[in-house]
Amino acid sequence: MLSLDPSGPEWDCPLGSKDLEDEGPWGGGSGLPPTGCFPGSWRQDVGLDCKGSPEGTEARAWTVYYYSLLQSCLQQAGLPETQDRSQAPRTGCPGAEVTLCVLGSPSTFLPVLLEGGVQSPGNMLLCLSPAWLMKVPAPGQPGEAALLVLKAVSFHPGGLTFLDDFVPPRRATYFLAGLGLGPSRGREAAELARDLTCPTGASAELARLLEDRLLTRQLLAQQGGVAVPATLAFTYKPPGLLRGGDSSPGLRLVELSGKEGQETLVKEEVEAFLRSEALGDVLQVAVKLSGWRWRGRQALHLHPRAELGAVVNTVLALLEKLEEEESVLVEAVYPPVQLPCSDGPSPGPGLAVRICAVVCRTQGDRPLLSKVVCGVGRGDRPLRHHNSLPLHLVESDPNHFASQLVQTFIHFDMTEHRRDEENARLLAELVRARGLKLDGCFSYWDDCLVLTALLCQELGLPCSPPAAMRLAKKKSLTQLHLLRHRGPPWPAPSLHAVPCCPLESEADVERAVHQVPLPGVMKLEFGAGAVGVRLVEDAPQCHEHFSRITRDLQGEADHPGIGLGWGNAMLLMEFVEGTEHDVDLVLFGGRLLAAFVSDNGPTRLPGFTETAACMPTGLASEQEAQMVQAAFRCCLGCGLLDGVFNVELKLTGAGPRLIEINPRMGGFYLRDWILELYGVDLLLAAVMVACGLRPALPTRPRARGHLVGVMCLVSQHLQALSSTASRETLQALHDRGLLRLNLLEEALVPGEYEEPYCSVACAGSSPTEARLRLLGLCQGLGIDGPSYPVAHFLSHFK
Repeated sequence: MLSLDPSGPEWDCPLGSKDLEDEGPWGGGSGLPPTGCFPGSWRQDVGLDCKGSPEGTEARAWTVYYYSLLQSCLQQAGLPETQDRSQAPRTGCPGAEVTLCVLGSPSTFLPVLLEGGVQSPGNMLLCLSPAWLMKVPAPGQPGEAALLVLKAVSFHPGGLTFLDDFVPPRRATYFLAGLGLGPSRGREAAELARDLTCPTGASAELARLLEDRLLTRQLLAQQGGVAVPATLAFTYKPPGLLRGGDSSPGLRLVELSGKEGQETLVKEEVEAFLRSEALGDVLQVAVKLSGWRWRGRQALHLHPRAELGAVVNTVLALLEKLEEEESVLVEAVYPPVQLPCSDGPSPGPGLAVRICAVVCRTQGDRPLLSKVVCGVGRGDRPLRHHNSLPLHLVESDPNHFASQLVQTFIHFDMTEHRRDEENARLLAELVRARGLKLDGCFSYWDDCLVLTALLCQELGLPCSPPAAMRLAKKKSLTQLHLLRHRGPPWPAPSLHAVPCCPLESEADVERAVHQVPLPGVMKLEFGAGAVGVRLVEDAPQCHEHFSRITRDLQGEADHPGIGLGWGNAMLLMEFVEGTEHDVDLVLFGGRLLAAFVSDNGPTRLPGFTETAACMPTGLASEQEAQMVQAAFRCCLGCGLLDGVFNVELKLTGAGPRLIEINPRMGGFYLRDWILELYGVDLLLAAVMVACGLRPALPTRPRARGHLVGVMCLVSQHLQALSSTASRETLQALHDRGLLRLNLLEEALVPGEYEEPYCSVACAGSSPTEARLRLLGLCQGLGIDGPSYPVAHFLSHFK
C-alpha cells in the first residue's frame, strides 16, 4: 500500500473531543456509528441477522454500518452490489479444505478480499460482526478451539460478492481479525482469535507489539541502528520490552509512577527536551498518544518549539487518557520533502512519504517480503493509488514522457496507418524477440485502433476483430454497412444509420449532392475532435469545403492527432435534426455490461465543435433506454464485441440516429466525469477487457450528482484565457472544488481548424444547480459573451 500522510496543522485534534474509547465498533463501546456518511444507494432489506446469534441494538447498528461501508467501497471501485442469498443457505462447502475468514472493516481489507475471491472463489469470507462466528472446542485438542463461520460475505472473481448463510457452518482454516481501536471494542475479536487450531493473522498480543510506535522506535534504534525522530516519551507502567533505559541519544523515556501530580516532572523534562541538541534546527514538535489502542486514530497536536507552556499543557491533558503500557510522545516534526525543480528552487507544497510492504511466511516458516512500493504525494491533495502493472508501451516518439515510466518501451514509427498490416507483423516480431508474455493489448488513441486489433490477432490476444475496427474507424463505411444490416440483432441497426456518400475526388462530390439529401454534413472519414466538420446547404458549399480541406489538411503534420495518418478522405451525410448525445458502452463477449449517457448542447453552426455537455442525461428513462439499445445494436452490427466504445447519436422525432462510432472510450472529459459520478473507470474496464477479464460493473449505475460543462476555445476566449480565466486561475478553482477542469490542449494557439482548449464544469445536486453555478462562473471569468452565449448552450439542459 502506498499512501499520503498529511503534513499540515489540519491533523490537530481538540483536547475536548470525545474519548476514542467510546466511538467504535465490535460491541462493548457505548457509541453508535455515524449515520448517512456513505454516498450511493443500495438495497437495505438484506438479511444481516445471524440465526441463533442475535445482536443488541448497538452491535446491530455497527453491522449495518459496515455493510453500507462495503457497498460504498464496491460502488466506488465500479463493482456490483452484494447479492443477498442468505434465504437459501449454502449447504455444501466448496473447497472445504480452504476457508479464509476476515473479521474487520471492509475498507481496510477490500484489496485482500478481492484478490482472495480471484485466487480461491467462494472461500474468501468477510464477517461484518463477531456474532457471525462461533467458537467451539476442538475434538481431541484440549485447550484449543475451532472457529466456525455461520454467516459471511463471500468473494468471487470479477468482484462479485454474496451474502451467505452456512448450514452446516464452515470451519475456518485461516482467521484474520481487525482488532479495533481500543480494548473494549476489540475484546470480542481478540477472544475469537485466541487459542485457535487454525493459523491467525492477528492477535491482541501481536497488536501490542506492532502498533506501539514508541516500542517500534526503540527496537529500530537499539537493534537495527536506525535513526529515529528525536523523541521524549512519558510512559505509564510500560511493557517489559520498553524497560531498560534510553536506546539512543535522541530517544528519552521517562517512566511515570502515576498519571496525576506530574506537573513539575513534565515541565522539567519538556523544557530540557526542547532545548536539547537532539532536536537540531527543528521548529515544531508534535504531541500525541502512543500504544496499540491508538492505532490509526492518534490525537496529534502541533506546537512551535518555543511554546513551552502549550507543549506542557498538552502533555498533561493527554496523560489523563493513558492506560497501562501507553505513552505520551513529544517528537520532532521534520520539514517535508521538497522535490527538485528544473527551473530553479521554488517553494512547493508539503510532501509526505509512506513506504508499505507486506511480509508473510512460507510453509517452511521462511519470511517472504512482497514488492516494496514507495512514493511521494502532494500534501495538499489525496494521492491516488493505482495497482502497478508490468506495462509495455509502443510509441512513435522516442522522447515520449512515458518512455521512462514503463517496464518496456518500444520505439516504432507507426504514423503511416495505411501500412498497419505490415506494422502489426513487425511489432509482433519485436514482442516475440524480447520474450514478452502479454495478457492483452489495447489503445485509446483513434489512429492506432486498427493496428491494435491486427497486433492482437497476430499474438492471439483478446480483441474485437480487425474487420470490425475497420468498419467503425471509417465513418462512411460504418453507416453504409449498417444501412444494409437487417439484423440480427433486432430491431435492426439499419433503423439508426444515416444515408451518406464517401468523397475522394471532386467527381465524388458532384455525385454525392444528388444522392444525399441536403442540407448535409461534411467531415473527414477518419477525423476526430470535430475538426473540419461543417454544415453544407447546397452543392457550391460542398465543393468549396471539399477544396479547402483537401488543400489545408493533407497529412499528419498539418494537424496532428485528428486522424490524418489515415488520409484526408471525406464523406457527406444527411443532416438530421435532434438533440445530440454520447453513449459510452462496456461490452464483453457481445454482452452489454454498462452504459453511460450524456447530453450535448447546441453547436455553433456551421461548425460542429462541442460547446456544452451534461451528465447524467436529462432524457426520460424510456428515451435513455432507446439511446443505449441503439448504440449497443450499432456496435454489435459492426462486429464490436469486446471493449469500451463511444457512440455519438442524435435523438430525432423518429428515434435515435447514428452520428459515428468511436471504437475506444470517450474522449475529452468523459472518462473523468464517469469516474466522478459513477465510480467506474472506463480505462480500467478497457484494460480488463483487453486481458480477457470481465469487468464487474454496476448493473444499474446511479450517478452521485450532476455535472454541467462548457468548452473553451482559443478563437473565442484568447483574452479571457490569458487573464481572468488563465490556466493558473482555472487550476486554482479546480483545486478548491469550485469547478472541474479538463485541460485538452497545452498552448493557446488559435487556428482555423481548432479543437477545444479545455472543458470547465460545475457539479450540483440537480442539473439546474450545476447549470446556474456554471453560468455564473463563466460570466465572472469572461467565458460567456455575445459571440459565445453560454446561457444558450446550456439551455438544452433545463
